[in-house]
Amino acid sequence: MNIAQFTQARYTTKAFDPAKTIPDATLAEMRTLLRNSPSSVNSQPWHFVIAGTTEGKARVAKATETGFAYNTPKILNASHVIVFCARTGIDESHLAKVLASEEQDGRFATPEAKAAQNTSRSFYVNLHRYDQKDAQHWIEKQVYLALGTAMLGAATLEIDACPMEGFDARILDEELDLRSQGLTSVALLALGYRSANDFNAKLPKSRLPVESVLTEI
Repeated sequence: MNIAQFTQARYTTKAFDPAKTIPDATLAEMRTLLRNSPSSVNSQPWHFVIAGTTEGKARVAKATETGFAYNTPKILNASHVIVFCARTGIDESHLAKVLASEEQDGRFATPEAKAAQNTSRSFYVNLHRYDQKDAQHWIEKQVYLALGTAMLGAATLEIDACPMEGFDARILDEELDLRSQGLTSVALLALGYRSANDFNAKLPKSRLPVESVLTEI
């Protein structure tokens, strides 16, 4: 696999073909990509809601109807839409759950290794919670790592994608009852297959010259 070719070929899809659906096996790979996304100190401060039914997509689309109507058809015509949610805090219960999962998966050779991992993760969580006071911003950074993973993964699976921040998070949080679960919506990713009418598919890719964005020392 030449992954650079996928980064060259992928683009933000502006119109989806509503008649085309992502196969179940391919969607299963996308779920694995999401679950395996990287995060700082393996904090995993996220949740992903996948809307794949007509009703589910309509619920997500409610958050675009006022002020972001240009995104409504992207959601309704896509095969699936992922709502990327951030935790509204990392509490001791979440830290314990992550640590227990790591132990179950065999990551600790000794009790001391487990304790060291817990100390390290707690240090960074508390650094952002108390000292830098940017915990929510830090948590949402981790969610965007997952979004990037999903976008590149979709390209390798030949799925077209459109990331979106144009929606009303308050409306979506209420529609999906996210806040009662300690979550808030951060971004959307529409997935499917491009329409023949997608103007963006015909445009050349444009990025700043490599020498202006990359320095080697």
